[in-house]
Amino acid sequence: MWTHGHFYWNELMTRDPDTVRAFYEATVGWRFAEHNLTDGSLYWVAFAGDTPVAGVFAMSGPDFEGVPDNWMPYLAVDDVEARLEAAVAAGATVIRPAFTVPAVGRFAILRQPGGGAIGWMTPA
Repeated sequence: MWTHGHFYWNELMTRDPDTVRAFYEATVGWRFAEHNLTDGSLYWVAFAGDTPVAGVFAMSGPDFEGVPDNWMPYLAVDDVEARLEAAVAAGATVIRPAFTVPAVGRFAILRQPGGGAIGWMTPA
C-alpha cells in the first residue's frame, strides 16, 4: 500500500545503464530485471533481495540533450492532475504533463520553485 505524500519510487536516468547496473550489483548487491516499455525502450527494475527498490531508465534522444545522469524521486499523490494543478498555482512548472504507464500508475514530472525536478505519481 502507498501513502499520499510519501516517496514511492526512485529512478536512475542514465546514458550508460550497463555500467550503472554493474556498479550497483558490485557495491550494494542489487539484481536487475529487464522490461520492455510500451515505446520500445528498455527499463530495468533493481531488487534488494525480493523487494523492488528502484528503476534504471536509459536516456536517449534530443529530449535528454545536455541532461546529466541523475536520480529522479517520485512522490505518491492521491490525484496527479489535481495535485499538478495546485503545484502550478504554487509556482511549479510542468516538465512532462500527466501520462499513464499501464499497470504502474499515473505520472507527471515538474520543476518545483527553486528548480528541483521531481516526479509525482498515483500508483495503480
